[in-house]
Amino acid sequence: MSDVRILEETDRTTGRDALRKNIQAAVALAGAVRSTLGPKGLDKLLVDDEGRSMVTNDGITVLESAKVEHPIAHMLIAASATQDQTVRDGTTTTVLLASEWLQNAWHLVVQGVHPATIARGFRMAESYCKDHIESLTFEATKEHVYAAAMTSLAGKLHTKMQSTISECAVEAAEAITMTSNGNIVADPTRVKVITRCGPSLEQSKLITGLALPKKRAHVEMPSTLGAGSILLVDGGLELRSLSTDVQLNVTSTSALQSFRDAEQQRLLEQVNMLKKLDVTLLACREGIDDSTHAHLAEAGIKAFRRVAKSDLELLARGCGARLVPTIHQAKDADVGVFISSRCERWGDVDHWILETDEGGATFVASGSTETVVGEVERCFADALGVACRLKEDPKLIPGGGATYIALARRLRRYAETVPGREQLAIEAFADGLETIPRVLAENAGMDSIDTLLQIVSIQSTESDDTIGLNVLTRQPENMREANIVEPSRVLEQAISGASEATIAVLRIDDVLWAKQEISVPDDVQATLDGTAADRR
Repeated sequence: MSDVRILEETDRTTGRDALRKNIQAAVALAGAVRSTLGPKGLDKLLVDDEGRSMVTNDGITVLESAKVEHPIAHMLIAASATQDQTVRDGTTTTVLLASEWLQNAWHLVVQGVHPATIARGFRMAESYCKDHIESLTFEATKEHVYAAAMTSLAGKLHTKMQSTISECAVEAAEAITMTSNGNIVADPTRVKVITRCGPSLEQSKLITGLALPKKRAHVEMPSTLGAGSILLVDGGLELRSLSTDVQLNVTSTSALQSFRDAEQQRLLEQVNMLKKLDVTLLACREGIDDSTHAHLAEAGIKAFRRVAKSDLELLARGCGARLVPTIHQAKDADVGVFISSRCERWGDVDHWILETDEGGATFVASGSTETVVGEVERCFADALGVACRLKEDPKLIPGGGATYIALARRLRRYAETVPGREQLAIEAFADGLETIPRVLAENAGMDSIDTLLQIVSIQSTESDDTIGLNVLTRQPENMREANIVEPSRVLEQAISGASEATIAVLRIDDVLWAKQEISVPDDVQATLDGTAADRR
């Protein structure tokens, strides 16, 4: 009875064969981003189905742009995406660690160690690392925050542009940092990014305040305002349209004029409402009727129309205002305040710049082509994420692979105290941590084994856990003195995400694939049927 097949439409792979294939998928995925790690990492050219191209060495961008079918690869990509969303750095590191741990685990499986035993050992090693990372951290100063932002951009763009973006990111993080319930909060979503295609990279800059590509409703409205009050409307200041399809039979011109007069009176009442609320700045998601421009300008109110709702929400957070459906529903509590408002023209586009009490900033990403602008925008997002995380949790660790080697050394000593086969798994975990400095050396054109042994030797003899690889000088150096540092959260999240994915793969011993019916693409079938459109 046990030989009766019940999974007729399913391909099944079990045991070591299933584990081997899953590990092969993880290794193949890691191979796609391995060469992008570090300051000397190489770029990838990504081409989509429509022929559009993008050049980048950002790990998560490469992984999310690739068309991947294997579920294990999807699992690692998900871990990398979580790394990006949480700490904005270390996405490639997460995939490389998971791949190396899986390869080391396979060697143990071949030797007869059960995957469950390896998983327990990996859990013990992960817990040990989390407990001992704290001893390797140090407090971050403003200079260290800048250095960490620079480190996160290693290998992206050129050095001068890395410096410019890092300075803008640190300044933006300071502008949006605030205290909430006794905790420091730096929300990167409060920084708006504007792209400009045409100017050079060096013209990218940060503006204190929120800048929107908007032109004031009328030229007679004031171009510059000092401190004042602002109202944000999730509607407009325009003539109403009928909500249903009806027909009106107008028997006289006076009746039609009465309709028009009533509508104009309604608009004038809304302008008077703005005066009563002492509003000097108005932003609407919908339109503003031309007939009200003169009344608004006469009242000294500067108005902007067709403002996106996402921008209105940013303005509301910065000004302490509330978004109201209509002007008639506005109350004093809905009105926000601002420090100054001005209009500037950049090239052929008018921009509205608003400085607020609650802070806020706008980064202008410039580049000669759309591809370059996109890379500048991604680099700024990474640097800003690192700067914001350090504002909330100002703890740093040495970069250049120093901390990975230091943890590996400690793990090996810890493994000697663990009886049983879990000791082998802990040592395999330690070996996996050392893949980061090895890949850094490989991508710099150095011998990975000799470099690793040299750093381990210096760390051991000098009892200095800050010694890592400076790929620019191609020598082991004190990473803290060289200002090559990164947030401790990057390492913590990378170890956590990679170990979770690794253990999840190790626990799989059976893969069931539903058989796919053979199908012909629609365009090919149409050609065979003779129904395809003639494109000549």
